Amino acid sequence: MTARLLGPAEVRALAAELGLRPTKTLGQNFLHDPNTIRRIVRTARLAPDDVALEVGPGLGSLTLGLLDAARHVTAVEVEPVLAAALPGTVAARRPDRAGTLTVLTADALRLAAVPDPQPTALVANLPYNVAVPVVLHLLELLPTLRHGLVMVQAEVAERLAAAPGSRAYGVPSVKAAWYAAVRRAGAVPRAVFWPVPNVDSGLVELTRRNPPELPPGVTRRDVFAVVDAAFAQRRKTLRAALAGWAGSAAAAETALRRAGVDPGLRGEALDVAAFARIAGVAATGAGAATGPAATGADGSDNPGALPC
Repeated sequence: MTARLLGPAEVRALAAELGLRPTKTLGQNFLHDPNTIRRIVRTARLAPDDVALEVGPGLGSLTLGLLDAARHVTAVEVEPVLAAALPGTVAARRPDRAGTLTVLTADALRLAAVPDPQPTALVANLPYNVAVPVVLHLLELLPTLRHGLVMVQAEVAERLAAAPGSRAYGVPSVKAAWYAAVRRAGAVPRAVFWPVPNVDSGLVELTRRNPPELPPGVTRRDVFAVVDAAFAQRRKTLRAALAGWAGSAAAAETALRRAGVDPGLRGEALDVAAFARIAGVAATGAGAATGPAATGADGSDNPGALPC
């Protein structure tokens, strides 16, 4: 038995039944094309024993497709009305899998844990305004996540998957690479959403990998502090950009040379392993990545108030 997926008429009918008007504040653009849903599930390459974590299930379009492929689906929905309605939608359209769905009414950025079974795959149509911080937070919080496929704004997809030296390479690219190998996995047309968004969308595939090795006492936060400093003024050379982190431009140059990095380069030239080497010199007394990481709340190149 396979789920009866939601089409345009069903999505609008469910929204009307719930008295729901999609809001830009919550980034609510609901998938309503069954072929796109099947494509996303197929591209996610879920194994029968995978536990899928879905953020922002909305009316349940993708949830129904995931239940056909995964052993269990844990859906995190911040909107209480949508969270309350989702089990009923699944029970009506895939009653034999209703017991394999867990719905959490929560903000994904504030999650501290999820109930068992622990998720192994992140598959989600992410709200565009919080996509990067959600991805980074969940990869840090849930080490059981082995792989993922997320749909985000096309520009965000480009930045997450960008390689060193490219125009789009920046803070999101480096921080995502700390956790996973990242690649673009295709475009998604605007017409498959309701309401139709005013931006293009893209799929991003994530495959968990081990982060670079660090000396004792050096943490991910230390590495991310270097990344934030390097891109805060991305037109500057690393010698100048890391002066505040190291205490002076001369100290930054010493740290960079000890890490095997040319001080005349800019941050966009370095991969995540190079940033880890720079942070590592602090443990041996060269450089001073001693302050808290200044992570952009939106995963951008601008430091903000949400450490990650």
